[in-house]
Amino acid sequence: MKKTWVVVLSAVLLLALSAGLAAATKNAAVSRSLSGSVTDRGGTPVGNAIVYLKDTKTLAVKSYITGNDGAFRFPALSTNVDYEVYAQIDGHRSDTKTLSSFDSRPQAIINLKIDTSR
Repeated sequence: MKKTWVVVLSAVLLLALSAGLAAATKNAAVSRSLSGSVTDRGGTPVGNAIVYLKDTKTLAVKSYITGNDGAFRFPALSTNVDYEVYAQIDGHRSDTKTLSSFDSRPQAIINLKIDTSR
């Protein structure tokens, strides 16, 4: 009888530990980041460009102004939302690119190009 209780208790403990591990793994990847750079068609970094990031679920928009190196970064993004990103400066705009919820990279990189000659 005592051996049966030990086996049952061990099984319950093992089940509880595996459920806790599964929950911890699920919660580990709840955010990601997006970074990249804005360049002109010649590859020169575009400083002071405004990068817009649109959450396609809530339609909320975040913005980032690039430095002289043209770099931008959006941290702490949801992993289960699609985002649209584009850059703009002096009436010139890059193409819109999408960061998909199916993209599992924790640190996604999207580079944007603006044709400033038009």
